[in-house]
Amino acid sequence: MDMETTAWRSLHSAMNERTERRPFDRAVLRRIGAFARPHRRRIGLYLLISVAAALLAVATPVLAGRVVDAIVGGSDPGHVTALAVLIAVIAVAEAGLGLVGRWLSANLGEGLILDLRTAVFDHVQRMPVAFFTRTRTGALVSRLNNDVIGAQRAFSNTLSGVVSNIVTLVLTLTVMLGISWQITLLALLLLPVFVLPARRMGRRMARLQHEAADLNAAMGTRMTERFSAPGATLVKLFGRPAEESAEFADRARRVRDIGVRTAMAQSAFITALTLVSALALALVYGLGGYYALRGSLEPGAVVALALLLTRLYAPLTALAGARVDVMSALVSFERVFEVLDLEPLVAYGPDARAVPEGPVSVEFDGVSFGYPSADKVSLASLEEVAVLDGRGGTEVLHEISFRAEPGRMVALVGSSGAGKSTIAQLLPRLYDADAGSVRIGGVDVRDLTAESIRDTLGMVTQDGHLFHDTVRANLLLARPGATEEELWEVLRRSRLDGLVAALPEGLDTVVGERGYRLSGGERQRLTIARLLLARQRVVILDEATAHLDSTSEAAVQEALAEALEGRTAVVIAHRLSTVRAADLILVVEDGRIVERGTHAELLARDGRYAELHRTQFENPAAAGHA
Repeated sequence: MDMETTAWRSLHSAMNERTERRPFDRAVLRRIGAFARPHRRRIGLYLLISVAAALLAVATPVLAGRVVDAIVGGSDPGHVTALAVLIAVIAVAEAGLGLVGRWLSANLGEGLILDLRTAVFDHVQRMPVAFFTRTRTGALVSRLNNDVIGAQRAFSNTLSGVVSNIVTLVLTLTVMLGISWQITLLALLLLPVFVLPARRMGRRMARLQHEAADLNAAMGTRMTERFSAPGATLVKLFGRPAEESAEFADRARRVRDIGVRTAMAQSAFITALTLVSALALALVYGLGGYYALRGSLEPGAVVALALLLTRLYAPLTALAGARVDVMSALVSFERVFEVLDLEPLVAYGPDARAVPEGPVSVEFDGVSFGYPSADKVSLASLEEVAVLDGRGGTEVLHEISFRAEPGRMVALVGSSGAGKSTIAQLLPRLYDADAGSVRIGGVDVRDLTAESIRDTLGMVTQDGHLFHDTVRANLLLARPGATEEELWEVLRRSRLDGLVAALPEGLDTVVGERGYRLSGGERQRLTIARLLLARQRVVILDEATAHLDSTSEAAVQEALAEALEGRTAVVIAHRLSTVRAADLILVVEDGRIVERGTHAELLARDGRYAELHRTQFENPAAAGHA
């Protein structure tokens, strides 16, 4: 390794010095060991190869010195040739070990990334909806990318680096001291001149990089918000393009200025340290040459010392920053484990069973519920706040009881914020009730398997969410094994077959982020088609037509009639015209059921339902705000 590369590594370690004073956490080390255990054989082989490579690295300078001595001493040409051949063999072996070591390093690193990412991804999927409503998506994705990769470096770089550097340092110092302890000690005196500037410059560059990272993060957040379909629409409607551009350009210019200052600081530092290394070599050649001319040192020894010197500073500076590298990796592991340590609020026991066969009922029995506080479902670092919001836990549903008979429809109506959607979210176990019981087919949902709940219960929400994928892929999410004929059948039943057939690539047309290439009514009908494909026995409709115009609503209502036929249904609606035919209508206010009955019964009672009905049908302008 040349001096310039050594200088870069020294600078890199110094830039991460802020983590150096963190204590070692034995619990974290044990958990790292658990992830490393499946790879222990390859780790052992990797360490052996690193040690062997370190031995070969020291052997080459010694042999080079012997070649010089053989030439100066007029040795037999065959002896010189043999030494040259041996150096060549060592070089080939060193190259081969380097390739094998790199292969093992890549396998270890990528294998660890796979294990960590899979563990985090699977764990996050089990988190409650409250986790996702609080967490910034970018911060969570960063855990799966940046922090996992940072943890991976502990195995692919730091682990082998520490072992090989210790071996190289011990062997190099031993050989150099054996050749000339005086020159070796003088060369070591220059080490502080090499390391100390790196510490000072590293802290300065770390501040520059931190500032650049903050600015880049701010630009990234701004671009993500402005480049999404809703954000771009908002900017076009209310934004000031000139001001938006000026603000973005100002941050970009500051990043550019920091980049220039960083580049110049790096160049000045590397130039200075390369000069120091050249002075160290000059010392070896000068003093070594003096001793050689006096006859107290062989010429080959001077060459060997000079070559060994280039291999001495690298492990010394690397080991000086080894703790920094190790602690940086531990911080990355801690940030990954921080996510894994968040306990999912919804757990499925080993004795969970399937929903009974045949038509199923839905029942709420004395259910009370309060949304969990932030400390139970989130992390301050994922929300990118200093302290988590302490609010939460206040009861929002109070002793909710009702039963939807198999094949019948129960409608939930009431003011916005009354708790209707919260009731709907307890059925598929997006949350668990704090008290009481939610049952599907007579079985408490907490005793059912996740798979059987998903197979039994389908839900259509008001936003009609779709992935940035093809029509086919969005439909197959419901039933991956569905045939082409089945896809077209559900599209026909949801009144979408003509539209999809007219698309440029039919079923393979990409619908865009959140389905924004389709109209609101088309998105809703596609989610209904997905529901029809799943063939679930219980259907929840949460304001499925809330934001549609009359024409789109009529088309969606026709599709919904297909979706509800023969199924147990829980329907949430603001527009009372959509639930007149419900077998049971529940009026929810402030988390309580204040009225229940059929449409006719509730009108005759002249209570809250009748008030909502009059508001909508005697004052249509206020209907959307009921």
